Amino acid sequence: MTWPRIIVHADMDAFYASVEQLDRPELRGKPVIVGFPGARSVVTTASYEARPFGVGSAMPMAQAMRRCPTAVVIEPRFRRYQEVSRQVMDVFARFSPRVEALSLDEAFLDMTGSDGLFGSPEEMCRRIKAAVREATGLAVSVGASSTKFVAKVASDHRKPDGLTVVPPEEVAAFLHPQRVGRLWGVGPKAEERLHRLGLRTIGDVANASRSFLEAELGSLGPHLHRLAWGDDPREVVPDREAKSIGAEVTLEKDVVGAAAIRPHLLAAADKVAMRLRKSGVCARGVRVKLKTADFHLHTRQSTLPRPVDAAQPLYESALRLLAEFPLDQPMRLVGIAAFELGPGASAQGDLFAGPVERRQSALDRAMDDVRARFGAGAVRRASELP
Repeated sequence: MTWPRIIVHADMDAFYASVEQLDRPELRGKPVIVGFPGARSVVTTASYEARPFGVGSAMPMAQAMRRCPTAVVIEPRFRRYQEVSRQVMDVFARFSPRVEALSLDEAFLDMTGSDGLFGSPEEMCRRIKAAVREATGLAVSVGASSTKFVAKVASDHRKPDGLTVVPPEEVAAFLHPQRVGRLWGVGPKAEERLHRLGLRTIGDVANASRSFLEAELGSLGPHLHRLAWGDDPREVVPDREAKSIGAEVTLEKDVVGAAAIRPHLLAAADKVAMRLRKSGVCARGVRVKLKTADFHLHTRQSTLPRPVDAAQPLYESALRLLAEFPLDQPMRLVGIAAFELGPGASAQGDLFAGPVERRQSALDRAMDDVRARFGAGAVRRASELP
């Protein structure tokens, strides 16, 4: 059967942990957990040696260490991961001009029409894997099919260092035995709900009536039914732009009330502003995220009168939003995200600002840089000097 499209999904194996094991050979073969130490932090990535102990991403660090007390905990080195990610994405770009990066460690490649250059879909995958290993020394798991959804499921099928090709005529046979949680849009809660409906595999969803699924799940029902048959017309979209830039912190101890939350909002605003400027973009929206001690997530957001890339307007907007939260509860996480991103808007705004406003904008950015280098309290302490 002719492939209407050839979509490849490539996913680096335990990326952060694998980079640490690459750079520190003494860690190879040992359980490695990447994450910040502390009882309130969470696991960023666990090596495959740690996973048999039940350690996984987003797990509380304390729980991970109870499950695997011999694990080596390494603090993340994001600049190093970004460096390796650029090498990986450069490799992908050698195979296709249509690369959609989903994160630092995974991407879709549209390889349609490339069989004359690289051979069959299986040979394409083998070449991609070999090129990534040659460039970085790391393993990547690769899946290929005629849709993005099936390719992504395929890349995870034989991890680590996997290669799975699902031709169009084999899509149903491949998908239907898989657990229902593999469907996009099905998280733990949705999976439990599907189980209560007697739907445990993707095949169960495929064979259920669309009217039943829509009655029970709303608009999600028909969407899952289409995916269960491998129907996913979405294109690979190159050069996907970030939708938001954020920063958050999981606190060592729960805090209660606005006064205790404000310093963490300021620190997050500093980080977001620095990342906005580094990315060359400005934001028109601010979102505040608070997570309670019992893991309930609350968010509030608002738009700004003009695009910004400085911490002060982000922080001031976050303070106004803070008044809308139930602040009598203990909070374990505080975060800010900037959204509605656009390039150069702040600079254009400065052209029309008066000299006082331009000086204030420059001062804001200078204060942001000082805080980013020396901590959120640095500017305040400096102002207190005689």
